[in-house]
Amino acid sequence: MSADLDVPAGHTVTRGAATPQQQSNAAPKPGDGVLAAPAAVARASDRGARIVVVGIAWAWHVTIGLPAVLGVRTEFAEPAVVLGCWALVAVAGAVAGVLLLRGTPLPPWPLAVLLLAADAAVFAAVGERHLFGAANWVWGTLGWFFVLMLWGRRAVGLVVLLTTHTAIALVAVLASGPDAAALARFTMYVYGTFSLQLAVFVGGMTIVGLARDRAATAAALHTMAAERAAAERGLRERRDRLALAGAAAGRVLGELAYGAADPDDPEVQRRCVLAAARLRRMIAESDDVPDPLLHELRAAADLAERNGLPIDLVTIGNPPPLPVEIRRQLADPLAAHLADARGWARLTVVSGPDEVVVSLVTPDREGPEATGPPPGEYDHGPVQHLYERDGDIRWAQTRWRK
Repeated sequence: MSADLDVPAGHTVTRGAATPQQQSNAAPKPGDGVLAAPAAVARASDRGARIVVVGIAWAWHVTIGLPAVLGVRTEFAEPAVVLGCWALVAVAGAVAGVLLLRGTPLPPWPLAVLLLAADAAVFAAVGERHLFGAANWVWGTLGWFFVLMLWGRRAVGLVVLLTTHTAIALVAVLASGPDAAALARFTMYVYGTFSLQLAVFVGGMTIVGLARDRAATAAALHTMAAERAAAERGLRERRDRLALAGAAAGRVLGELAYGAADPDDPEVQRRCVLAAARLRRMIAESDDVPDPLLHELRAAADLAERNGLPIDLVTIGNPPPLPVEIRRQLADPLAAHLADARGWARLTVVSGPDEVVVSLVTPDREGPEATGPPPGEYDHGPVQHLYERDGDIRWAQTRWRK
């Protein structure tokens, strides 16, 4: 009863309207469900691709590059430089791999400069004899670590790094006094490493995009199917309720038409008001309006006013989006009590993001209860119904909590 306010009779008051920010926080974002599933699928696909790329880079560096380096380390022009650069790239690759698998943004360009410096040092240190051998591990390994560092970014960055790697290799080949065979091997090596790593990079990004698009399409189709099924179910339920309400109204009209009911009888008048309120509320609940609950309550209040009952409608806050079933449980009991009201009525709606309270106060009158349960408290699922009378007023309240 604390929600009731002293307002002059015959006035409708709206107070405490929520700000746009509060409304946006209370209302669910449209399309959240449709966007969440594609994003989850894209993350799963992207994580799988990241694991594959990290595995390839480390397998190449450890199982191919390291044995070849150790096997001919005494034949290098500068063995310490080759082994030191291998270890340096391993540390940089470990950092890049861990950050990539954790989804942490990488600092690609500082690492890229470090790897390119190691690239140039290794080409200078392996010597001419092993320039095109497996011991010159930068040919096959370095590009994969470029892929790790630039994963998720534009392919142009990878092209720039691979091109720089190719230029460093070309300088080393030209410095060794190459012949036609050396240039042919250089071209073959560049094509093999450049094309493979770029293809994996672009292919991984493409697969992630396709997975996201397909998941978005599937989610949209499922959402449409669910909405169509819900609409069809709601239409069937509405037809059933309309048939019940129409039957109740038909019985009253039939009794009046055949003279079996007296229009001056208060009970007959109450039955007519209740049937009209139910039909009016059913029409109002399907209207496309910003606040359906307030719209339905105003429809019941308008009907009471047309029957000569002065009524105050006080609203505080904006109700959150509520399903039709919840709105019906909030409005129906009070519409029934309005059918019994005499003298005046005050209808109060207090709303917040997690709670809606609807209260009705009317003068009490002698006689048994015409409608509704006896005084007390009742739970109907998520909606609580309270009803009290003390000889002066009758107070009814419905309350929904999230």
